[in-house]
Amino acid sequence: MARVEFKPGNMLYPVPAVMVSCMRPGEKPNIITVAWAGTVCSDPAMVSISVRPNRYSHAILMETKEFVINLTTEALCRATDFCGVRSGRDIDKYKEMHLTPSVSKKIAAPGIAESPVNIECKVTKVEHLGTHDMFLAEVVAVTVDEAYLNESGRFELNQAKLVTYSHGEYFALGKKLGKFGYSVDKRMHHTEKSMENHHPTDETTAKKESSRHSKAKAQAKRKQNHKRSTKNLKKKSKK
Repeated sequence: MARVEFKPGNMLYPVPAVMVSCMRPGEKPNIITVAWAGTVCSDPAMVSISVRPNRYSHAILMETKEFVINLTTEALCRATDFCGVRSGRDIDKYKEMHLTPSVSKKIAAPGIAESPVNIECKVTKVEHLGTHDMFLAEVVAVTVDEAYLNESGRFELNQAKLVTYSHGEYFALGKKLGKFGYSVDKRMHHTEKSMENHHPTDETTAKKESSRHSKAKAQAKRKQNHKRSTKNLKKKSKK
């Protein structure tokens, strides 16, 4: 298969499109949409976001050293895009997008109440990389919308209709293909094999065959009953 070479660039897609909220003391809170965000460590739990120095939120992040990562959903997609193309210097994004500031547990910056997950972060290091500065941060608290807790208390995040960003476009997550470790799970492997051997027409064919068999059986029984009736009539006539 032929390959075409592109110049080196950011082609690592899809990525999460998150809304990052921040706030200076005594000022209105602001939201910036970030696509360059990710997990960098499990223990301690750490994340990173990358922001251009000329962005309004950049100075707030540098001063306060804290922010909230708010996961986005289909219902928040328009707000996600809006907060990425309009500046907080000019407008109140919470007000414009009818979003609700939620009180954080460990930091002063608020979250977004409409988001299913608010990840509170404190900056530990800033890396000046080039077009973007990367803010490394420790996760100090996480709050979730209880609407996504099932009866056993398990958080069903994938029911929240999360949004992803790929090559300039927003997408909803698709169908589930597996779970972590499924490729080496013998039980899952057996199920996959069964599915591979199953043909969509098998069930229909089986029903048709069963129907034909039942009809043939009923027809044979009718013939048998007819022969018996005829035989009995002949016996009676002889008498």
